[in-house]
Amino acid sequence: MVISKAAQAGSSETSDILIMVSPNPDGGIKLELDSKKVILKQFGKQIEKVIREKIAEMGVKDIMVIAKDNGALDYTIRARVQAAIERAI
Repeated sequence: MVISKAAQAGSSETSDILIMVSPNPDGGIKLELDSKKVILKQFGKQIEKVIREKIAEMGVKDIMVIAKDNGALDYTIRARVQAAIERAI
């Protein structure tokens, strides 16, 4: 799949995540994760893993993702990534 425009899904509410996607002109997957220090320290790698797995599952190659997490669980992260990508294609 090719990302053709910027899109987002989710919110900045507690227990949610805001996912913003756009085309990456440099190619590849670029991921920026923003969250509270405590959450990043404990769950940052897991959040990134879930996002990258969902991107790979959907077959997206060149994408820039900005994720602003507020304590979302894995299934919420997957749903938000999928919704943002589907809106961007």
